[in-house]
Amino acid sequence: MICYRLHCAAGHEFEGWYRDSATFARLREGGLLSCPDCGSARVEQAPMAPAIVKGGRKPPASAPQQPEASVPVAAAGVAPQAQTVVPDAMLGAMRRVREAIEENCENVGRNFADEALRMHHGEAPQRGIYGDMTSSDRELLEDEGVEFHTVPWVRKADG
Repeated sequence: MICYRLHCAAGHEFEGWYRDSATFARLREGGLLSCPDCGSARVEQAPMAPAIVKGGRKPPASAPQQPEASVPVAAAGVAPQAQTVVPDAMLGAMRRVREAIEENCENVGRNFADEALRMHHGEAPQRGIYGDMTSSDRELLEDEGVEFHTVPWVRKADG
């Protein structure tokens, strides 16, 4: 396995593990590499200092088996049975959705259902909100005819 330091056209830097340099070249030429932050397919090698190994070659202690873009998908309070691998482009888009929500909406936390109901009944000003709700809160909002959407909440990009 070989670890390359990479960067995308937007300037994000990240690592990639490949069987050998030929595998990296084949994936790059085929447009099969993408930035885990923004999803850009314009990925190039970043300058790297060579690693000098003393005492012969040793395999890496633990090369990643899957990209970090593994996101567990489960209902609230239910442990996921398996992890779903999300393509980098989709993960980048989901991160941009999260950023837009955080920049343009108010986090009302556990009061989401109450605040959505107040807005629906005209008791609070109309605005974008986000937060948490229980399954009984969900049923209440649906019964009242309150429009809301559930958005996958992916973790923020590292660094």
